[in-house]
Amino acid sequence: MQQLTDQVAVVTGGARGIGRGIATVLAAEGARVVIVDLDGELAERAASDLGGLAISTDVVDRPSVDQMAARVVDELGRIDIVAANAGIYPVAELTELTDEMWAQVMDVNVGGAVRTVQACLPAMRDRGYGRVVLTSSITGPITGQRGFAHYGASKAAMLGFMRSAAVELARSGITVNAVMPGNVATEGFAGTSDEHQERMLTSIPMGRYAEPEEIGWAVRFLASPEAAYITGQTLIVDGGQVLPEAP
Repeated sequence: MQQLTDQVAVVTGGARGIGRGIATVLAAEGARVVIVDLDGELAERAASDLGGLAISTDVVDRPSVDQMAARVVDELGRIDIVAANAGIYPVAELTELTDEMWAQVMDVNVGGAVRTVQACLPAMRDRGYGRVVLTSSITGPITGQRGFAHYGASKAAMLGFMRSAAVELARSGITVNAVMPGNVATEGFAGTSDEHQERMLTSIPMGRYAEPEEIGWAVRFLASPEAAYITGQTLIVDGGQVLPEAP
């Protein structure tokens, strides 16, 4: 595939975890990455490491997201790639799940992706080119686990948004796709219980967790010029976790 030289890639939640892995790969492939994160200090460190631009942004706040997109266009002149990756995953079983927690997860995971795409869309439409890649999950669209009903619902909802957005934008030169990671060796995952980590590991045929950059390479493909005829589709990156009929 051709390099992403001079392309501008906006990565939300890009300061750590999967987002940092996505940004690392896109930067290595020549893109000018914009690290968008609620944690401005961490975003600055990531951007410094990757030679990119950091913008502190709250994806649940529309003016904040709109200002981010306007700054990217003002400083870098264009937006080619949007990796809508920002997300949260607080654990709560049904008896503990509150309206406030449900609303927060939906607002960050789904609403944040929608706002980000909407804010960046004019810049892509002006040039007749764009690659939008959402970070969904196998949890929700395919699998489920205790304590993640709200998270799984949000990740499934992202795919509903993706399909209709892909249809709307199909003739504009803009594609909309999603990656669906399994278990990834991130800071957040490291903070889960040993029991949870062992249970997840035994369910993965490859016998290991994904590295954040491995999700980044899937995003890189969907964000490439060569993926121009792929839209409204998902790419599972899970080491075969969804394949076995039984543990």
